[in-house]
Amino acid sequence: MFAKPTLLIRNFMMKSLCLISLLLINCVSAQDKDWPVYLGGKERDLYSELNQINRDTVSKLEVAWTFDTGEKAEYQANNLIVDGVLFTPTQTRKIVALNGATGEEIWTWDPEKERSGKGRARQRGLVYWENDEGGEKRLFTAVAGILFAVDPKTGQTIRSFGENGSIELGSGLNTPWIIFKDKLIVGGVGGKGAVRAYDVRTGEQRWIFHLIPRQGEMGHDTWPKDAWKTATGLMPWCGQSLDEERGIVYVATKTAEPDFYGGKRHGKNLFANCILALDAKTGKRIWHFQIVHHDLLDKDLPCPPVLLTVNHEGKKVDAVAQGSKHGLLFVFDRVTGEPLWPIEERPVPQSDLKGEQAWPTQPFPTKPKPLMRQKYTEADVSNISPETKQLTLDRIRASPNFGPFPAPSLNETVMFPGFDGGMEWGGGAADPDGIYYVNINEMPWLLQMVETRRPDGTKLVPGEKDYMVFCGACHGLDRKGNAAAEFPSLVDISKRKTLEEIEQITRVGGGRMPGYSTMPEAKRNAIIKYLIAEDAIEKPSANRQEPGVPKSAEKSDEPVEYAFGGFRRWLDPEGYPAIKPPWGTLNAVDLNTGEIKWTVTLGEYPELTARGIPPTGTENYGGPLVTAGGLIFIGATADETFRVFDKETGEVLWKTKLPFGGNATPSTYMIDGRQYVAISAGGGKSGRPKGGSLVVFALPSEDS
Repeated sequence: MFAKPTLLIRNFMMKSLCLISLLLINCVSAQDKDWPVYLGGKERDLYSELNQINRDTVSKLEVAWTFDTGEKAEYQANNLIVDGVLFTPTQTRKIVALNGATGEEIWTWDPEKERSGKGRARQRGLVYWENDEGGEKRLFTAVAGILFAVDPKTGQTIRSFGENGSIELGSGLNTPWIIFKDKLIVGGVGGKGAVRAYDVRTGEQRWIFHLIPRQGEMGHDTWPKDAWKTATGLMPWCGQSLDEERGIVYVATKTAEPDFYGGKRHGKNLFANCILALDAKTGKRIWHFQIVHHDLLDKDLPCPPVLLTVNHEGKKVDAVAQGSKHGLLFVFDRVTGEPLWPIEERPVPQSDLKGEQAWPTQPFPTKPKPLMRQKYTEADVSNISPETKQLTLDRIRASPNFGPFPAPSLNETVMFPGFDGGMEWGGGAADPDGIYYVNINEMPWLLQMVETRRPDGTKLVPGEKDYMVFCGACHGLDRKGNAAAEFPSLVDISKRKTLEEIEQITRVGGGRMPGYSTMPEAKRNAIIKYLIAEDAIEKPSANRQEPGVPKSAEKSDEPVEYAFGGFRRWLDPEGYPAIKPPWGTLNAVDLNTGEIKWTVTLGEYPELTARGIPPTGTENYGGPLVTAGGLIFIGATADETFRVFDKETGEVLWKTKLPFGGNATPSTYMIDGRQYVAISAGGGKSGRPKGGSLVVFALPSEDS
């Protein structure tokens, strides 16, 4: 007679055990939260649901631990945290695994022991993959155009991947790519222009999308007939985002090369300067929008598209937002590609360079409003001092600005918005409320073209013209480099590097330089020979031709071509941007309505504040992190300061000094119930000191 009650008790106990187990699982998940994907997720929205650090507690933030990479160069990593382990890529492209709670080193992977050899700076992150069961786990990194698979538990190269652990890409990578199921979807720097997918286990290529369309492919007619055979530069360097549920990958692409003269690439030049939606399974195009037609101003899309959901005209819309160097934000329905607000084609100035055919119009969104000034007028001259005001007024009258699309010319003009944005590679963050947060540069630069022949009309020696077109913009037409922009001098390069080292760098890149592995070898060799023609070098081996170049005094009857005169920031005599502040801002944009919610200055020069000048903002590199705690975390500035803003108002709630500039995007994670915020601080931008400090913050243990 007790059978029925016993059964009831047993069922009750079973349900209770299930409930307890569920609570324990939830308790564990609440105690630990990873940051396993670059920029926080495949949506690239830089959002975290963690809220232990919030408006009420942020004032108590303190340094939890630090780690020194031992290297001095730009350290721009958005670090990954998986199962309590922080993985950071250093400036020489090592991977270091650290205990995320203490900073204790677990292992280091060094590319110098691999076929790539030692890596060079500017790696913004890594890619982590595990299968659905969690049994297979891999980290992916790239060094000198070679993609490696690394075991995250041991730090050993996974030799079953590709050829003994790696595959050759033929292009460099400085920004992490994205994973869809068992496919690595890769962009790159340098090369002929393609998006490619590789098998995560074998390294086998699964699909390719040609960004310079071939015969019979859509967009082929926007180029000269055989341009795909010779054109370069369209590799999507800034990263991709992914709608995993729909299987759509969103790609932001670069300018076609040469960046500043398009006389040999007439047409719109699809798919340069595009946001492009591809089927992640097959690589097939779904939709695209070209944000700059026939780009002549290096306006490559600088940051990955951000996926978010908004309330638009009374309906929930899954959207994608794409920022630009000229401070415009383009917002689309991510499924159809339809813009949320009208985009107008407006006339822009036309080029007077012979052979050039500048596109007559460019797209401008009607909403949101530009996030920065779109023209430098006499009302924008510097007000830092009376002397600087007069000097900038004189210069703008002699070299006027013509808005965001000045026509390249032999006459100097002020380039504003500038070459480094507007928006830059740090990109934007977005919260579930549909608010988009982004930092902006307002730096003027100078633009001028030069003829690729000597002033006396004599011919250039072999390799000299191609040097001017492909290399002169960064290293200078005089080969003396640009130290402020970290482009080294090439004068006497052969006295510092062997011929083999020079050839290697031109093929696979190094530092800020992309690789030119797809450039015809004869052209690349001609540039090298031109560079070292006047240098005293060791006699080459018997199977190498002497790298001398004959001089020529013959008159040239070839058509005139042009090269960019070089990247030049316009600074005042004191070294500050030659324009009225703000020089850097942080912005909140409500993408439900298309209205700007607030704008505040980002960064400060204490010496100017001491003179009674309100905070000006500074040039800034690296992105924001937004959290459910109501906060925005951002470094980025040229004043070596890490700040926390109230996401509702833009008010600074907390700030602290970093050992070097935090020109990177923060990560946040939780271990054993304690929330951490990590930022890589390497400096090196805006002429600031360099180092390699990883700084991790948390609340005091008793407040966690």
